[in-house]
Amino acid sequence: MKLQTVRECLRPEAPPAIFRQIYPDVSTHADRVRRFAELVERFAAYFPGHEAGLRLFSAPGRTEVCGNHTDHQHGRVICATIDQDIIAVAAPTDDGIIRLKSEEYENEDLIDLSRLEPVEEESDHSASLIRGVAAAFAAWGYKIGGFVAYTTSHVPPGSGLSSSAAFEVLVATIMSELYNEGKVDPVTRARAGQYAENVFFGKPSGLMDQCGSAVGGFMTIDFENPKNPVIRALGAPLEQGGLHVVITRAGGTHADLTPDYAAIPVEMRQVAAALGHSVLREVDPARFYADYARLRAAVGDRAMLRAMHFLAENERVRIAADALEEADLDCFLEQIRTSGRSSDMLLQNVWTATSPREQPIAVATALSEHLLAGAGASRVHGGGFAGTMQSFVPEALLADYVAGMEAVFGKGSVLPINVRPLGACAVPLDI
Repeated sequence: MKLQTVRECLRPEAPPAIFRQIYPDVSTHADRVRRFAELVERFAAYFPGHEAGLRLFSAPGRTEVCGNHTDHQHGRVICATIDQDIIAVAAPTDDGIIRLKSEEYENEDLIDLSRLEPVEEESDHSASLIRGVAAAFAAWGYKIGGFVAYTTSHVPPGSGLSSSAAFEVLVATIMSELYNEGKVDPVTRARAGQYAENVFFGKPSGLMDQCGSAVGGFMTIDFENPKNPVIRALGAPLEQGGLHVVITRAGGTHADLTPDYAAIPVEMRQVAAALGHSVLREVDPARFYADYARLRAAVGDRAMLRAMHFLAENERVRIAADALEEADLDCFLEQIRTSGRSSDMLLQNVWTATSPREQPIAVATALSEHLLAGAGASRVHGGGFAGTMQSFVPEALLADYVAGMEAVFGKGSVLPINVRPLGACAVPLDI
């Protein structure tokens, strides 16, 4: 699409029709249009000569509703796509090179697609994720090619809303649209993102984050077969019940938390291996408890507690999803509260042993329970450790709740979020 045509289509007074599926809050549409329009101008200035073939893209973050650290053990989760997203302006090139500039970073990523194996000096940088997604596409028989892209993000990093997964899925969506006629399905794009994160970035994550960004809506996912996860849409149950999803960024350590995250799947798999299995989803809970003493001696106490968390949490997700479909919000909220207690006591991802003086999630949860006074629910959000909490807050309490939490954690630390029905996508303009 030509630059002038794009400029004419991006009018705040007449947002593109697809915005209603990407941004549920209509009052934000004018600002969202201006955000795309400004990014188009940055793209044109940074990549002159590529304006003729430019396309627009959006990849959202996700919120984990229930199922803390279950996906990497092939378990169940409930998650939802949110209206905080990474957007991109991109255009294809014929040189086999990907150049990606993010507004938030000074240097661009440059990836030569003639090399599709991990590069050591990229291992903890975004370039590794781009190269990894391309490698996955190529290995699975999809077309790859060069492009130039300019991005900007509204997914707060370190918030537990999966900014990295949104970035991975964004790259996969650009590759799908520019070189595969948009035919790479959402789960395959999610798997490409996970592959990049696991193999090229070196973080042993599950598949929930990427699916939450790629698929769209409020959903429960069963990863018993991770190559073909079973996804069930849950509609918009919280909005109908007058509950708001609220994320509180309570702060926390700036230390490298990768070892904390990595220890959880490692220890869970140690328990599974001691029972002759590869992941805990394959373990019979009755056999686990019957053999508890032997297992404890073999793997240690923390691994056993984390296994107990998984076995209960996996069933908790099923109960919570059914409760949502039956509009039983009291049952749903009780599952969320229990999930939070289990993450604290058994999973032990509410604070890191490397910084015991800092326990922001524990403080946030305690304060949240005080402010909610028996209503709603709160729990650690996402991978944990770094200081993000999720709450479900009744409409009548929302304003006071936000004010009370921000009085402790700072202005802007509390983020009420909306669930969007559409996952990562190209953004067609109304011509």
